[in-house]
Amino acid sequence: MEFVADLHLHSKYSRAVSRDMNLETMAFWAEKKGLNILSTGDWTHPLWLREIKQELVEETQGLFKIKNGKSNLKSPLFLLSVEISSIYTQGGKVRRIHNLVFSPSINVCEKINAELIKRAANLSSDGRPIIGLSSESLADLVFSIDKEAMVIPCHAWTPWFSLYGSNSGFDSIDECFGKFADKIYGVETGLSSDPYMNWQIKELNTRSILSFSDAHSPAKMGREATVFKIKDDKSNLKSINYNEIRLAIMQDKKAKLKIAYTIEFYPEEGKYHFTGHRNCSYVQTPDQTRKNGTICPKCKRPLTVGVMHRVEDLAKKDFPKELTKYNSNDIKWNLDPKKIHPPFVKLVPLNEIIAEALGSGVASLKVKDLYDKLVLTLGNELNVLLHENLGRIEKEAGIKVAEGIKKVRSGDIDILPGFDGQYGIVKIWKEELSKKENDITSQLGIDF
Repeated sequence: MEFVADLHLHSKYSRAVSRDMNLETMAFWAEKKGLNILSTGDWTHPLWLREIKQELVEETQGLFKIKNGKSNLKSPLFLLSVEISSIYTQGGKVRRIHNLVFSPSINVCEKINAELIKRAANLSSDGRPIIGLSSESLADLVFSIDKEAMVIPCHAWTPWFSLYGSNSGFDSIDECFGKFADKIYGVETGLSSDPYMNWQIKELNTRSILSFSDAHSPAKMGREATVFKIKDDKSNLKSINYNEIRLAIMQDKKAKLKIAYTIEFYPEEGKYHFTGHRNCSYVQTPDQTRKNGTICPKCKRPLTVGVMHRVEDLAKKDFPKELTKYNSNDIKWNLDPKKIHPPFVKLVPLNEIIAEALGSGVASLKVKDLYDKLVLTLGNELNVLLHENLGRIEKEAGIKVAEGIKKVRSGDIDILPGFDGQYGIVKIWKEELSKKENDITSQLGIDF
């Protein structure tokens, strides 16, 4: 049996997050999306932690369900995780590192919060608190309270706020976490990188490559996720607990679970995939960056160095090309040529496919109505994208939507890469480009 986990989410108490990110609505959308385990997010915030305690009840060790809610295999469970922003100086440079902390219990959350408050952290200001502790000191604090807690660097390549970030990060986990480096069992890819990019980093050979959505609204949940497989086919989700998820991430051979695969955004669609300057609509590839440097030719200010360039700087040279295969649904799977890590699949969110098929905005009522119809009649979004027969999809949504899903499954799409905080633009069908889009393709030397 497989189950899908999205363990990086935010609540309504984080900045720039939808008011709909409350536990009941998150659980409702999890069923629409096909998600089985969610992050609570934001448990350092006192008001959100109070809501967690009021609205959730422990189902199995470290996993929680909505109180008085229906209980079946479709009902999502919640794991206690929070994103913490560390801003500090190390090695003569300002570091801005974001880490996920997984907690095995509410009691551990409360102990960690108390220690953060002792160190002058303002936990009431934001669901994603900013602290002055280094990543190493944060790990020390967390593991001194409970050795079964986990620290996972999130969106590990984002230029401004991450472990490997080009502007404020480090070149290695050892450099960032010091004596606790061996307790960092995985990294989160983030939207602008995919597992293949991370496979090229030597120190990640022994660590899990995780993918979660970092969603700020219910509709964004599950855009990236990690799929776990229960090794014993007789078991089900109700037999899984926090520690089994932890052991799977640690790649412990005694674990009941293993990571089966991850679900990925196309990394080109992420906000920081290529190097560029958004204000000047200027973008360049890693090869162009090595040739032209990192100063914007239009305004003469520094460019934001993209994730792809940063990965190539730290990657093992001559790493073999990724392998691909297609399953019976013509879905393109990406395989590790070194046979170390599990495979991954790249998808475009269903509402984006519907919007382009209908020639309408993602937030339009007709897109919403067709999305709701599909997930109601065909199970959930991930089932539609990964498993459902195209004939049934065509019957419910029309030939254009079915064709779009087929093209996404096989990777037959084009993407204008994102850069400097600007999302990339997916083009499932060939169409006339805007002047701005034409400028970008011209700068990159690509043909749509």
